[in-house]
Amino acid sequence: MARRLCLVTGASAGIGEAFARVYAREGHDLVLTARRAPRLEKLAEELRELHDVEVQVVPTDLAEPGAVDRIIAAIEARGRDVDVLINNAGYGLPGAYAGTTWSDQQAFLQVLLTSVCEMTHKLLPGMLSRGYGRVINVASLAGLIPGMPGHTLYGPTKAFLVRFSQGLHGETLGTGVHVTALCPGFTWSEFHDVNKTREETGRIPKWMWLDADTVAELGRAAVEANRAVRVTGGPNQLVAAICKIVPDAWVLGFVGRRAKRFRRV
Repeated sequence: MARRLCLVTGASAGIGEAFARVYAREGHDLVLTARRAPRLEKLAEELRELHDVEVQVVPTDLAEPGAVDRIIAAIEARGRDVDVLINNAGYGLPGAYAGTTWSDQQAFLQVLLTSVCEMTHKLLPGMLSRGYGRVINVASLAGLIPGMPGHTLYGPTKAFLVRFSQGLHGETLGTGVHVTALCPGFTWSEFHDVNKTREETGRIPKWMWLDADTVAELGRAAVEANRAVRVTGGPNQLVAAICKIVPDAWVLGFVGRRAKRFRRV
């Protein structure tokens, strides 16, 4: 029986890289995609040697038109089907909304929202027809709490992914396809270096952070258990629970006064 194939977007670092390691250890072949080809090639070589799996590298910028089709075409050219889809690619745009360019915001939405919907829409029918599939949409705790100043569209896109995943989860029950929205809180990765907020986030207590490997392991366990939403870490689960019962105005006031400590507004 052929090994199952796992596609990971944003696989060059952080949670995406961690997911690649998790699924390679589980014996899955991999397709790794991100913008940084050298990083992908280095990871691919390591995983091939460690786990004797096939790893295909498809360097792509998901902000570009046709990126999803190019990734799928590269996979189909090898005669493979995607069994596990990890929609992980993402980043943040620091600063106030009016202080950014629309082209930057448009690219942000393309990567974090539109490409996720497109990739899932194009791969899900094959999973359903084969009676097996796993989809993990990497959302965030930010999608479960009221909006905060700075990174203005980040929380809304993650909230969309949570609701999108819940809808797909309900549609695919009993089909052999599992869909999970993974909602990490603060996670040690290059994310904060790339968006240049490492100094701000360095002020957050260390007990609120998880490492990327732990987040990926929890994500895999959640999708195997077919959980619609998984918040990682006790402190994050507490925050999510509080935000369900406390009025938004209270949360907005509390967080707004502290946002400048860890966000560039």
